[in-house]
Amino acid sequence: MSAESDTQSTVGVETSIGWPVGGAVGGAVGALAFGALIWLFDPEVVSAAIPGIYGLDPVGVVGWGIHLVHGIGLGLIFGFLVTREPILGTLQMNPETESLSRTGITLRVVAAGFVFGLAIWAVLPVIVLPVWIEAIGTEAAADFPTAAVESMVGHLLFGTVLGIVFALVTNLHPERAETPLED
Repeated sequence: MSAESDTQSTVGVETSIGWPVGGAVGGAVGALAFGALIWLFDPEVVSAAIPGIYGLDPVGVVGWGIHLVHGIGLGLIFGFLVTREPILGTLQMNPETESLSRTGITLRVVAAGFVFGLAIWAVLPVIVLPVWIEAIGTEAAADFPTAAVESMVGHLLFGTVLGIVFALVTNLHPERAETPLED
């Protein structure tokens, strides 16, 4: 291969460990924060309802494990999305309003996490979960708080913590860099 075809543009992402680790760690920490909030309101949601959406019995820490895996998966999706040129370019642009121009990329990534949490709440528990519960016909997940205020606040907390941790773990910068493609 020629040198020209051996490089790819990595728009604005420089990190020693990569966006997947930032997304996974941020998702895990965000899921723990969200799980703790749910546990304060209704521990049965974590211990019984979450395993119930998969038709599983509430045994031990199964609900916490599933919740943590959900958080890691969603964190990876966030990391992937926020490091792609259209979204990262938007986060890095120089807005014409003075108050927004004073914010840095870190605060903008945290805000993106907040919006991501809101989008997750609007799609997964509000739309997808009721259809899923109806399809599998399980009674264990019937008490799952799909559109409850606690669910929305928890997803916003998840997204905000995800954004904070992701911004701390990765180093987003406005420059473009050329990196060699790996075989």
